[in-house]
Amino acid sequence: MIEISNLSFSYGAKRVLENISLKVSEGNIYGLLGENGVGKTTLLTLLCGLKKPESGTITVDGRNPFDREPSLLADQFYLPDEVIPVHARAIDFAKEHGVFWPHFDLEKFRTILSEFEVEPEQRMDAMSAGQLKKAWVSFALACNAKYYYLDEPTNGLDIPSKAQFRKAVTKYTSEDSALIISTHQVRDLENIIDPIIILDNRAVLVNASVQEITDKLFFDYGSELNPGALYLEQTPGGCIQVYPNTSGEESKVNVEAFFNAVHAHKDLVRSMFNQQ
Repeated sequence: MIEISNLSFSYGAKRVLENISLKVSEGNIYGLLGENGVGKTTLLTLLCGLKKPESGTITVDGRNPFDREPSLLADQFYLPDEVIPVHARAIDFAKEHGVFWPHFDLEKFRTILSEFEVEPEQRMDAMSAGQLKKAWVSFALACNAKYYYLDEPTNGLDIPSKAQFRKAVTKYTSEDSALIISTHQVRDLENIIDPIIILDNRAVLVNASVQEITDKLFFDYGSELNPGALYLEQTPGGCIQVYPNTSGEESKVNVEAFFNAVHAHKDLVRSMFNQQ
């Protein structure tokens, strides 16, 4: 369990996060969404202990990540957006660095690499950007960590590789893992992320499961306009609308439309999802 309480962080005079509070539970793949500059990457680096909170607390299974305890470091993996083109073959890098994670599985690394169609004997500094990202994702998943913090992991991947990424994440992480994936590419990940966290201007607008979202909001893919729509977007076959679910009907979440509805009606949506 990750617990964040009244967390604040600034870069000099610029406040990025202010009194952020939320909980992250095992067994979920969280989608961390927000516009540029709202603090998504900052939050991930705070969670993995690379930065120290200005105020407030973060605990991961009761431990402070900034203390950098080896037992916690062995339980987590942070994958930044820009990965390093290491001067080594992928397999040699994995053998050398996998020892820092007690549950690292070299054969699992080979298997995921193969599914990504990346050669383990290839030098990482000779890979394309997409191949390099896939090599790092393979290494991360082979570490069998409990907590994963992935920053824009589908950046640089082509369409088939994005599908391979979704398959790998759901197939090769355990049921007691917790993943937080920061992304702008919501269409790449909307079938696997649940719950959804939306940050905005230092605040948490939403931290809710897909079921909670559809309990409160209805996603209409028809052509008849609803005057109470919080968000409406024309599509070739009609439109996508988001409006309060007053009838209790089931619908399929469109994450991009949900994000836009939240930003168009921040106070209303925060009150709907009990975000203070």
